[in-house]
Amino acid sequence: TWPIVFIMTDIINEYFGVRQVRFLSVLTSILICFAFFVVWMAIKLEPADFWLVQEVDGQQLSMPRAFDAIFGQGMWIIVGSIIAFLIGQMVDVLIFHRIKKFTGEKALWLRATGSTLVSQLIDSLVVIFIAFYLNPAYHWSWQMVAAIGLVGYTYKFIVALLMTPILYIVHAIIDRYLGKDLSSRMVKMAARG
Repeated sequence: TWPIVFIMTDIINEYFGVRQVRFLSVLTSILICFAFFVVWMAIKLEPADFWLVQEVDGQQLSMPRAFDAIFGQGMWIIVGSIIAFLIGQMVDVLIFHRIKKFTGEKALWLRATGSTLVSQLIDSLVVIFIAFYLNPAYHWSWQMVAAIGLVGYTYKFIVALLMTPILYIVHAIIDRYLGKDLSSRMVKMAARG
């Protein structure tokens, strides 16, 4: 889903500019943090007596421990994802506008795909670094971080390339909806920052 988010960010960037993309990125991160704070609080709450131990297939299971194992294991991944998302989004926005200075209104595919490919590389490596290198439960080697990060990046790279036609379709739908004049003015205003 993240490659799709980065491409959609490029659409927002095209029509609304850097400030709005930054605002949406920070707002998204805050909402994700809130959602995982709620999950964390649920893990920390004292469970109801009937929930402490359940019998499943003849085995006694500690339900709070199972709940924590399922929902608590990813906290490092969540922190890594949020930080990687923010860094990736900021890089994406900057690269998008730098490419746009050279291409003008042409080559939407180049600025959208180019900025996404660079930002996704950063995103892929940062999330793995935080979640599995800095995490004392794992402390993967640099080689493992790079290998897993590059595998994830390869997937994101392919999805970003496959999203290029969708980018043009969405752009055309927006242009048709707004009308050529308003669409053109919005794109020009967004380019100014």
